[in-house]
Amino acid sequence: MFRNAMIAAVVAGAAAGPALAGAYTEAPADPVVATPAPVYTAGTDWTGGYVGGQLGYGDVDAGGTDGDGTVYGVQGGYDYDFGSFVLGGEVDYTGAEDGILGGADLDSMTRLKLKAGYDAGPALIYGVIGAAYANTSAGDDNGIVYGVGADYMVNDTVSVGAEYLYHEFEDFNGSGTDIDAGTLAARVNYRF
Repeated sequence: MFRNAMIAAVVAGAAAGPALAGAYTEAPADPVVATPAPVYTAGTDWTGGYVGGQLGYGDVDAGGTDGDGTVYGVQGGYDYDFGSFVLGGEVDYTGAEDGILGGADLDSMTRLKLKAGYDAGPALIYGVIGAAYANTSAGDDNGIVYGVGADYMVNDTVSVGAEYLYHEFEDFNGSGTDIDAGTLAARVNYRF
């Protein structure tokens, strides 16, 4: 009887062995992956065309005769964003109030400009150089224009800015008079 009890205990122990082999442990939890902090990427994509308007002030020196007044106009152009560098071109048409040239009237000025600038996020800071054509009551002539400007992207399609341009017309229309003019204008552009 003792032998049967011993065999029964060994069989029961052998059958229960696998169940008692180890303690219950929970499965490991899924690893926690830290989300990286957002990284500021310098630059807004300035690539694309635009059209807009401008309103500002002009100061003209025509051979010792000074004049100043309001200037206004429209512009259109295209910019290409290379990352932190932006290159573009623009043409604009500007009119002025009567008398801005002193004794003559500036009927209109057309400018063809090359722009190069720095993409500072929502701001674009740039320089320009180009050609200017002035149509006045004293005749017409070509000259050069150069200056600086800045645009700020208000949203995906609208930018606002300011631009200072300096114009030089030597021996205007063969008159022997040099004309220098500076303009400062506020600008708004629709970008597409």
